[in-house]
Amino acid sequence: MPPALTHVETWIFDLDNTLYPARANLFAAVDRRMTDYIVRLLGLDAAAARALQKGYFHAHGTTLAGLMAEHGVDPHHFLTDVHDIEMDVLEHDAPLAAAIARLPGRKLVFTNGDAPYAARVLERLGLGASFEAVHDVHAMALRPKPAASAYEGLCAAHGIAPGRALFVDDMARNLAPAKAIGMTTVWVDNGSEQAPGSERHFIDYTVAELGPWLHDILEDA
Repeated sequence: MPPALTHVETWIFDLDNTLYPARANLFAAVDRRMTDYIVRLLGLDAAAARALQKGYFHAHGTTLAGLMAEHGVDPHHFLTDVHDIEMDVLEHDAPLAAAIARLPGRKLVFTNGDAPYAARVLERLGLGASFEAVHDVHAMALRPKPAASAYEGLCAAHGIAPGRALFVDDMARNLAPAKAIGMTTVWVDNGSEQAPGSERHFIDYTVAELGPWLHDILEDA
């Protein structure tokens, strides 16, 4: 590893728009299903449902968290519905799998989605055997990133020393709580949707895409 990363013993990755590039546009299909779910749930037109969806995303961290807080939505029903999408836009990523395999130490996925959806994504990418565990929204007791409890629970559940961990996410705001507990932070700045706010002081590395960055740091090793 480059000297600045020799302390890292646990590598933690977000899933959507992080382990695959945002240009794949997979999450757009999930996003549309969320809007449709709200249309059916509340009898709104598509524009009003979309506005409500984004309002909950910004205020609660995820659309689901807002729907649970404001409307008592069953998280299992919601997640099963919105994740019922095709994965054909994703391609097997052998170079990424090889790079992750070369990283020294442990590797985990930390996602606001659920484990069954994550398993489908990882399998499609050829990363099904790349990670020790998937810490999903249910493991977070349904309090998703960027809630501080999600990060504390991740570390407690998997015995992670935050000061010796690195976390990669495409949502800049999700990196702030990680940095607050001592993690090294990597923002995948790939054009994916961001919550309001321009603070970035908690970001250690900004990269356009995960795979090339991993290859670069491994070339320095």
